[in-house]
Amino acid sequence: MRVEGFFEWLGQALGTVIRYIVDALSGLFGLFADAGHNFLEGLSRTLGMDRSLISLVALALGLLLLVAALRAFLRRSIIAGVIWLFLGLWLLSWLIH
Repeated sequence: MRVEGFFEWLGQALGTVIRYIVDALSGLFGLFADAGHNFLEGLSRTLGMDRSLISLVALALGLLLLVAALRAFLRRSIIAGVIWLFLGLWLLSWLIH
């Protein structure tokens, strides 16, 4: 009978420790999720765009096009730089209201 009591206590102690760890990690990841949500909400509100996955992907693609234009200008490729710049600005102007 004493062995069963010991293992019951050990199971409860281990369960309590696991519960605290899970609650702590849940709170930590909840903070990261809230921070990410607030960042994306502020970004989309400031730019005047929708907060959807497609809009965020289009924003990232537009910024990559502008980076490609900058790299082309640094390579002294004026025509390619103008093309990349035109495409990036066109995408961003279509996206931002």
